[in-house]
Amino acid sequence: MRWPRFLRQPRDPGGDADHARDRARMVAEQLEARGIRDPELLTAFGAVERHLFVDGDEPYGDHALPVGSGQTISQPFVVAMMTAAARPEGGWEGAAVLEIGTGSGYQAAILAALGARLVTIERHATLADEARGRLAQAGYADRVTVVVGDGTSGLATRAPYRSILVTAGGPSVPTPLMEQLEPSGGRLVMPVGDRQHQILTLVVRDGDEWTHEALEPVVFVPLIGEHGYPEEA
Repeated sequence: MRWPRFLRQPRDPGGDADHARDRARMVAEQLEARGIRDPELLTAFGAVERHLFVDGDEPYGDHALPVGSGQTISQPFVVAMMTAAARPEGGWEGAAVLEIGTGSGYQAAILAALGARLVTIERHATLADEARGRLAQAGYADRVTVVVGDGTSGLATRAPYRSILVTAGGPSVPTPLMEQLEPSGGRLVMPVGDRQHQILTLVVRDGDEWTHEALEPVVFVPLIGEHGYPEEA
């Protein structure tokens, strides 16, 4: 199989035959059938070995899965929807991207496969260590820097970012993240709402102005940190 120029070839592009069939089915039934049409994105989802990033018998199932420390990995369609909304003008190749909430590392692997230069922040050190190992096993460690810390403050030393993806729901978009967007067309995607229900929201920066667009209702774990929710006792 020839891999398109834009796609970073994974550790084992074919993988186990059963997993390969499951990935193909996931792409066709969960993504294409629901309107995801970007060929780069579909190819990335067909390449990244999701079973390396989750435990359990249904790694390609159409549902969220626990990844430890009270966190979850979103169903494939939600990951695809967020990635499509965050796509920077000019494409992913070489784009500086920030992810808040590493989890198992699957979203990071998708972005790395697309060619992004990614920093991902995880507040749980154990999850961060596990994600580094999973990303290395999958062949994407060279494109991803995993940092332990409060993601609600972002990482100003590596800013500006063409895209920021926040994989937890907060009451509002943290101001530090908005300020770390590339001033000319930087895009941020985040679930905004209360702890139980959120609206996936797209923020686009144009100089000193930020526009907000509501996309889809979603349910994510809460965004904990200085600019999010306080940690519950």
